[in-house]
Amino acid sequence: MDFKVGIIMGSDSDLPVMQEACKVLDELGVDYEEEIVSAHRTPDRMYEYAKNAHKNGISVIIAGAGGAAHLPGMVASLTHLPVIGVPVKSRSLSGVDSLHSIVQMPPGVPVATVAINGARNAGILAVSMIGIHSDEVRDNLIKFKKDMSDNIKEKSERLKEFGYEKYLEKGFDIK
Repeated sequence: MDFKVGIIMGSDSDLPVMQEACKVLDELGVDYEEEIVSAHRTPDRMYEYAKNAHKNGISVIIAGAGGAAHLPGMVASLTHLPVIGVPVKSRSLSGVDSLHSIVQMPPGVPVATVAINGARNAGILAVSMIGIHSDEVRDNLIKFKKDMSDNIKEKSERLKEFGYEKYLEKGFDIK
């Protein structure tokens, strides 16, 4: 069985944030599609996307939106698929408005919600959901998390070896 993630966003201005979901899905070998689907400007398109996502091979939908951020909730109201909402940072309220719009769903219409601009975590969560049904995807995620853990251990050893001043001076990746 093939699995695909649908990555949708309300505007192309959300793409710099949503690309992080694409990147992690690429890293983990999970297929995806990207679409611009506005809940307010293209409601018919949003309706068709949500209603037909499962027919089009989508297993999980990641929906990013800023401002009023209705896209994740509206899509969740129209599909049985899991929806992960990514609140996109807005100019006026720094994304808190988006976060509240996405996370405060009524009973019966859940949207898993990640941090503001948390598209990378949304991608990882989607992979985790798919990994329930795919040994290959699950194994890729386990390796990804082990590599992440090993990377932190290596950084800790470098910090001990060089001390904070030289560590920072040498420009090590300190994410």
